[in-house]
Amino acid sequence: MAGLAAAIRMAARGEPVTLLEKQAYPGGKMRALQVAGASIDAGPTVFTMKWVFDRLFGESGSAFDEAVGHSQAETLARHAWDDRGIFDLFADRQRSEAEIGDFFDAQNAAGYRRFCADAQSIFETLQDTFMAAPRPNPLQLAQRVGMHRLPTLLNLRPFSTLWRALGDYFPDPRLRQLFGRYATYVGSSPFQAPATLMLIAHVEQEGVWYIDGGMHALAVAMRDRATSLGVEFLTDTEADGIVVEGDSAVGVRLKSGEEIRGKSVLYCGDISRLDPSYFSSRKSPTQRVKPQQRALSAITWNVVAETSNFALHRHNVFFSGDYPAEFDAIFRHRQVPADPTVYVCAQNRDDRAELIEGDKDHMLCLINAPADGDTHRWTDADLVDFQAVTYERMRKCGLSLETTDQAFVATQPADFESLFPGSGGALYGRASHGWMASFQRPGAKTALPSFYLAGGSTHPGAGVPMATLSGMIAAEQILADR
Repeated sequence: MAGLAAAIRMAARGEPVTLLEKQAYPGGKMRALQVAGASIDAGPTVFTMKWVFDRLFGESGSAFDEAVGHSQAETLARHAWDDRGIFDLFADRQRSEAEIGDFFDAQNAAGYRRFCADAQSIFETLQDTFMAAPRPNPLQLAQRVGMHRLPTLLNLRPFSTLWRALGDYFPDPRLRQLFGRYATYVGSSPFQAPATLMLIAHVEQEGVWYIDGGMHALAVAMRDRATSLGVEFLTDTEADGIVVEGDSAVGVRLKSGEEIRGKSVLYCGDISRLDPSYFSSRKSPTQRVKPQQRALSAITWNVVAETSNFALHRHNVFFSGDYPAEFDAIFRHRQVPADPTVYVCAQNRDDRAELIEGDKDHMLCLINAPADGDTHRWTDADLVDFQAVTYERMRKCGLSLETTDQAFVATQPADFESLFPGSGGALYGRASHGWMASFQRPGAKTALPSFYLAGGSTHPGAGVPMATLSGMIAAEQILADR
């Protein structure tokens, strides 16, 4: 997504761009798999921060609303902890507040009202000063916000964990689970990530959209926009290193041995792939993320199945019975949790929770896992066990699946490492643990002249809109340095 965004912005300014893609399709992690005749998204499934894409397409002389079919969701997600009922969170705050009051109690509903106000304040403070701007250090961020606005800076709550902060709003631990889960959107634990990540709740309230044809269709639309602007898009083309002459990056070396040269090189893969071998044994211009610093990986199953006993919505979460144990297993013991939280995206369900295609559900089922894919591969027997505990968590919440061995495809951290080398299977780069984590992601400009970075492992962070913003920021930096 970063490479596509940068290519669009550069080409719209009249710059010649060649975009290299290792896979046969555009989008990187935004990929789809074919299962039992159905195309199912196997990467990101939630589309937010539409303003990023409105800006990107608008600046290029197009319109996102015309290029990409989409509709806004009224229901953000459906949640269950057991088989005693489901709880829906809505885009409309008042509707969500009423639902919390009915499902939980008035005290939690009042806490939700305060939580929403604080989450909005954090988002509005950081939208232009951090997310859509070049990477600042803490002092620079304070200067952008305004040194005279100390209360605003403190309200970002960088020194409190998300889990601890949620206790100030929600007496019920189930709601702390629900909103704590937003830390996993950036591959992190709510018990270690800063409370600043409350802003993700506001991002979803601003709008979650369904993309016609699935999320991969967004990547295809961005590729089409880039090529319409003159970008040369080369698929099945794997880079094997950066060509450096003198003290500057002058091109890319391919696996085939061919070199492609240009004025600047923008790298959008995981930054941990950038070891000295990538630069012909020269020192890498960036530091790799240590294994213990990596964000979450996942084990996923793309499934076509008949479902019963639970009314699936598009986005569904079946919560673990022991949330602290889940993250302790992953980050401390490097194990798949015995009782994982399960996310299910039922991709052929509409906003009324009705099937819009076929008579079976087309699902991405996901559990979090440690990012050790470069040192460990789970066996087929392990995956069968993990699938069993995943289905058992769903069953405890009322959902039953009927599937066959031919109707699902499993992906584990070692597979993600193969797709995205250097990551260990981490899907979000560095974990956002501790108040300094967001400042430790590299910015677009590196110490090597003419060599730049973008993507989910760089500033401003992981996720579809953030990676897209990183590409836009990198394009601006390249143009400014010309």
